Amino acid sequence: MMTTEPLAWVIDDEPAIVDIVTFALETQGFRWRSFHMAQPAWNALRSEQPDLIVLDVMLPDMTGIDLCRRIRDQSNVPILLLTAKGESSDRIRGLEAGADDYVTKPFHPRELALRAQVLAQRRETHSDVTLTSGDLRLQVARHEVFVSSSRVMVTPSEFRVLHVLVEQAGETIPFARLVSAVWGDIDRIGNRELLKTTVYRLRRKLDAVRPGTGARIRSVRGVGYALDAVPAE
Repeated sequence: MMTTEPLAWVIDDEPAIVDIVTFALETQGFRWRSFHMAQPAWNALRSEQPDLIVLDVMLPDMTGIDLCRRIRDQSNVPILLLTAKGESSDRIRGLEAGADDYVTKPFHPRELALRAQVLAQRRETHSDVTLTSGDLRLQVARHEVFVSSSRVMVTPSEFRVLHVLVEQAGETIPFARLVSAVWGDIDRIGNRELLKTTVYRLRRKLDAVRPGTGARIRSVRGVGYALDAVPAE
């Protein structure tokens, strides 16, 4: 009998943290598998694709940021980063490496559970909808992005940001609305920074395929972001 519960990997070398994280995940119906080092998790990724990875920044054999970067080279699995309190540089580097969200230690299990649930829901859409704006095309059910005929590899959070912007091209989407659409209605200091980093990564990826495409995502100072509306090619 096939199971429908999402599978989460917890990569952390502190047993107490693993216990808290797995308890939080179980409250949201996750199955889980834990790793205490980076390399075994990396090796396991060849044969198993989890629905979510909860990844600590500090690991014995490799930094979580380096592992995040390696995972992103071959997978778009959502990554939730665990960082130390006050270490904003770790958060920024982790997000730039491709993490979708972060939780700062010490954290409340409920917050982690809610953030994990939001990230894992990325594959639950079943509508076979195609959204287009100029040379941008989104295959919603498959979470795929194309610039003309070239595919752009994006993370789940990057896809959600672009989805909202393409769906309402030409309109300015407020910061709070984008944050809620991508990460859920969880108020937290640092959400604006998280969104800014995600948009930065997205622009860079779009420009790598066709220079100037990323510039269509405009920052409306003090308000939010907008995607310039252009006719479909």
